[in-house]
Amino acid sequence: MTRKILWLTMTVLALGVAGYALTNVAAPDLRSNFASNMFETTPVAAYGHLFFGFLAMAIGPFQFLEGFRAKRINLHRWMGRVYVLSVLLSAVAGFALALSAYGGLVAKVGFGLMAIIWFWSVSMAYTSIRAKNVAEHRRWMIRSYALTLSGVTLRIYLGLSFAAGMKFSEFYPVLAWISWVPNLLIVEWFMLQREKREKRAAA
Repeated sequence: MTRKILWLTMTVLALGVAGYALTNVAAPDLRSNFASNMFETTPVAAYGHLFFGFLAMAIGPFQFLEGFRAKRINLHRWMGRVYVLSVLLSAVAGFALALSAYGGLVAKVGFGLMAIIWFWSVSMAYTSIRAKNVAEHRRWMIRSYALTLSGVTLRIYLGLSFAAGMKFSEFYPVLAWISWVPNLLIVEWFMLQREKREKRAAA
């Protein structure tokens, strides 16, 4: 039951942020001043990052459903290919955006490093499944989607910072790191705990 609730919560948040990204791509009049400035200064990178990020964010949750994988394995594979391609393109665009990110060097390095690791993690997921290493593929996909969900955690932390009265200019460089580093640490801890349980069960 707990896993279902967590998956549902993740999916609702992911689809909400995916919808926000698509709105920014398709409805210029609804963009915030921050987003409008990004589209004006780096339009190709902005469109690429948000559109392909939207696809990756929306596809990801359904790739973790075991029943779906078992019953629709071909669809799972094709959705996986779209996810991989979307992450690769969104990561490249995200890296380009990071070069001119608001918040100075700290923010640029934070977002740039995230884009690099995001690109690398999905590349590892793809190469591992091509090598028919399913267990390794799943681990890398979990890491990859944890980074994809940085779009969710970024907005959660941003909302909390506004509620706490923090200045955007001071908090944004911090956001460039806490939006994704804790995500990776959490999934690494969960995967480590699962491996320990599996080893105890097999002993």
